[in-house]
Amino acid sequence: MNYATTANAGFLLAKAMQRWNELLLDRFAAAGFPEVRPSYGSVLLPLFEDDGLRMGEIGRRARLSKPSMTALVRQCEADGLVRRERDPDDGRAFRVVLTDRGRRFGEVAEAALADLDALVAARLGRDGVDALERGLRGVMDL
Repeated sequence: MNYATTANAGFLLAKAMQRWNELLLDRFAAAGFPEVRPSYGSVLLPLFEDDGLRMGEIGRRARLSKPSMTALVRQCEADGLVRRERDPDDGRAFRVVLTDRGRRFGEVAEAALADLDALVAARLGRDGVDALERGLRGVMDL
């Protein structure tokens, strides 16, 4: 079997992610957030769940290294979505918190993701979505 083809699972995952990100970018821009990149989700989604996390915890949840997380947080800060505040429990540490703009973007992200999830469900059906989610979690755990 020849694995180096466009039928390879890795190629298909990359192309599916590319398309997903294109669809997200279109929705973000239409809602007034053209600066937001899909990669920001590694910072923002953990904060939407639990605002005010330390950078290391965000990185753990996003499965990213400290240098990668630091760069992403800086980009999100530059775009006005988050800010760093001193941790009241440890003055040497910082917590990352959503700004008002970041919270407003959370509503946009929620709507965009719900819309895309509905498109996927319409294409794959509920059983297909469940299988896809199981499969993606399995790949993440390799």
